[in-house]
Amino acid sequence: MKVLHLDTNHLLLLEQLSQLGFENDEDYKSSKEEVENKIHLYDGVIIRSRFTLDRQFLDKATNLKFIGRVGAGLENIDTDYAKQKDVFLASAPEGNRNAVGEHTLGMLLSLLNKMTKANRQVKKGKWDREGNRGVELDGKTVGIIGYGNMGKAFAKKLQGFDAEVICYDIVGGVDDENARQVGIMELQQKSDVVSLHVPQTALTTEMVNSEFIDKFHKPFWLLNTARGKCVVTKDLVKALKSKKILGAGLDVLEYEKKSYENMFAQKPKAFKYLRKAKNVLLTPHVAGWTVESKEKLAQTIVDKIQARFS
Repeated sequence: MKVLHLDTNHLLLLEQLSQLGFENDEDYKSSKEEVENKIHLYDGVIIRSRFTLDRQFLDKATNLKFIGRVGAGLENIDTDYAKQKDVFLASAPEGNRNAVGEHTLGMLLSLLNKMTKANRQVKKGKWDREGNRGVELDGKTVGIIGYGNMGKAFAKKLQGFDAEVICYDIVGGVDDENARQVGIMELQQKSDVVSLHVPQTALTTEMVNSEFIDKFHKPFWLLNTARGKCVVTKDLVKALKSKKILGAGLDVLEYEKKSYENMFAQKPKAFKYLRKAKNVLLTPHVAGWTVESKEKLAQTIVDKIQARFS
């Protein structure tokens, strides 16, 4: 079978697929239209986030048997239509869940202890101990929204702390020894920290808005290492200003381009506030982007393709 690789990934993907008998072609520069003109020649596609595989693309992919998405989500693929066409979909949340768990914990500890602010001040010669007094995670309640691969990985990292960990998910019975599953009302009542680990869907897009935030009983810290469009940034800024949200750690932003490669399609007023806020920590969509996860993501895709087609 012939496989078209549309994004660069770990070399093991090319090497191991070749060893399994697949013929690999690489095209990292052609436009979507140019790819559509030749996609009928291929049995498989390997992609990260270069462009959307929509109905038009899938209709032209007349011989397509599988799509390997080297990442956790499938939001850049029309999954329903692909399944109608009996196209096997392989994503790899198992590959970067540990990286996401570690990054989320790092953001949380940095926020609680004002590390970014303190670092900037010390480098400028300012030695302000009282102004950088932190708070401890012990004794707090951490509410995790979305308890799949990423949520579970973060909960596991929290086990070294004397904190209560609760989780909310639309699927029942997903809790484990690391988190107790609760309803959304209990999570909003108890949480001191809220961490998002949901896919981007119709239900989660703009989920964290003013109405959602106002239902929390206590001021809280917000972490988002999931998808940027899950949070309405202007509503987040409003909550930061009112101190309903004490601080935010954001690895993703709603202004990101779909490719995730460039910075932002736009830079609105709300984003300017986030850039200047001392209680906001921003990273460029790298929570799952470690040296180790690059290899594990690729290996997960190979393993799933091999299991299906060998």
